[in-house]
Amino acid sequence: MSDNDAILSLDDVTISFGSGLVLKGIDLTVNRGEIIGYIGPNGAGKSTTLKIILGLINEYQGTVNVFGEDISSGNDSYKHKIGYVPENAELYDNLTANEYLTFSGELYGMESTKAASKAERLMREFGLEDVLHSKISSFSKGMRQKVLLISSLLHDPELLFLDEPLSGLDANSVIIIKEMLEALAAKGKTIFYSSHIMEVVEKISNRIVLLADGRIIADGSFEELRKQSKEGSLEQIFNQLTGFDSHQETAKTLVQIISEEA
Repeated sequence: MSDNDAILSLDDVTISFGSGLVLKGIDLTVNRGEIIGYIGPNGAGKSTTLKIILGLINEYQGTVNVFGEDISSGNDSYKHKIGYVPENAELYDNLTANEYLTFSGELYGMESTKAASKAERLMREFGLEDVLHSKISSFSKGMRQKVLLISSLLHDPELLFLDEPLSGLDANSVIIIKEMLEALAAKGKTIFYSSHIMEVVEKISNRIVLLADGRIIADGSFEELRKQSKEGSLEQIFNQLTGFDSHQETAKTLVQIISEEA
């Protein structure tokens, strides 16, 4: 793809909290229609990266361009073309799903009746038509996650950020989401996908970016990463590149401790 296809770019992005650097010079360009698997150990800086791009954290150094515009300019109109599912989201439990989704659509500039109609149709496809007018406080984890996904997609975003989006979903729903994301990418949507579930990242991403200790240490397709590391699965590649090679020994030690007589 050419530079004109770039939807998102980070140039030497650095941020520190307290005395510690969290991101240490991130350089990344994401092109239209890509599904980026953004992975890394806990504390590597994945969620921080997303929050910077989304304008939720401003105290960074470097340059972040979204849709060709530097987000530090103060113009946040780019957010209307973005969808976001955070890892830990607080929903308005006292609202019904219909009320919450209509409200979300309005925040993105949708007309209320159109937002409500589209939300109803999406809820039906996710098997939630019977609880459209029920309060979210009565929803299971999986049902709440589906509402979050619908909320992120309702306004037909050009750029979608998903942070552990499959949390709590059943196997059938996971398959549907994977197929849907591939179809959205085929339509030119760009998807930034962060998860610890390596099997899903491996299958769904056409490009994988591995972050460790605040730096990008690998960037390429799954096949390219596999050739570089000589490993079979993304989980094995992940363990090799991040230097995590003690998992089997740790597991054995844990079992030994658990098996000790009380």
